[in-house]
Amino acid sequence: MASQFVDGFQIPAMFSAEAFRSALKYKPRDDDIFIVTYPKCGTTWAQHILALIFKQGEPLGEDWNFLSASPFLELLGAESAETMARPGAIKVHLPFHLTPWSDKAKYVYVTRNPKDTCVSYFHHMTANPAHGFTGTFDEFFEIFLSGKIDYEDYFDNLLGWYEHRNDSNVLFVTYEEMKENPHQAILKIASFLDDEKYADPLRQDSQKLENIVKHSSFKEMKASLNVKMDKLFNMSSEEAKNAGLPESLVDLVSKMESHRLSGESPPKPSNFVRKGIVGDWRNYFSEDQSRRMDEKFAERTKGTEIENYWKEYM
Repeated sequence: MASQFVDGFQIPAMFSAEAFRSALKYKPRDDDIFIVTYPKCGTTWAQHILALIFKQGEPLGEDWNFLSASPFLELLGAESAETMARPGAIKVHLPFHLTPWSDKAKYVYVTRNPKDTCVSYFHHMTANPAHGFTGTFDEFFEIFLSGKIDYEDYFDNLLGWYEHRNDSNVLFVTYEEMKENPHQAILKIASFLDDEKYADPLRQDSQKLENIVKHSSFKEMKASLNVKMDKLFNMSSEEAKNAGLPESLVDLVSKMESHRLSGESPPKPSNFVRKGIVGDWRNYFSEDQSRRMDEKFAERTKGTEIENYWKEYM
């Protein structure tokens, strides 16, 4: 697995250490909104939902505005947030103690049961050659369980944010509740962002809410984002510049171009939006792996409400 440690924290090797350090030093604006997740817990889905809430259900279009209006802070650096289109939402996978914090900014934290997270993370790591993981699921399971992985321990991330779940500027939601009742979850998020500005219009015009549900569905995201990301990662740096992408995204395209020129294939487009289902872990986990994850889950979440989050999913 191609990783690096920057100031003691494990991140993908393809990230710029300079960009990562600048991300941690970013000073949030009062109107900033952050989407925070451990990797593969519904980040892309949440990005789409928020973007569609801002646009009141209008489709996001085929241009690159979505990427620049929801920048991946650790990958692209602080400048991507400073120059982003607003309203927008800044994406981070960081544990609480590393996330740029302001009492006036807002943080939407999305979490997912660890078994499905593990499976989705496995596919993410194997589909993208830049991550350098070529092992089996059994091998990946051991790495995930150990926490010696990019973005480190799942439970540390979850518990660190869980402690702030009742902060007035933090919304704590689960992937599973978003799947079970997307209409309710969207209204919950919109109300948190600004009830009068974003939630009221959705209550008054149900078609706007239906449009957000439709355009943030996995069927639509697979059809649009996978194609878009495939195109992005097959671009030349020259094409990226001509497309008017932000400098940070041009740098990312240049890195992917270098990987291709060295004989490595780009990420598979299906990697970015794959299945989006709950319970896929049953197709991968052995009985022993399920038991071991259950034991770690019980040990790490003892005495918290998290114990009850995923009883019917794990």
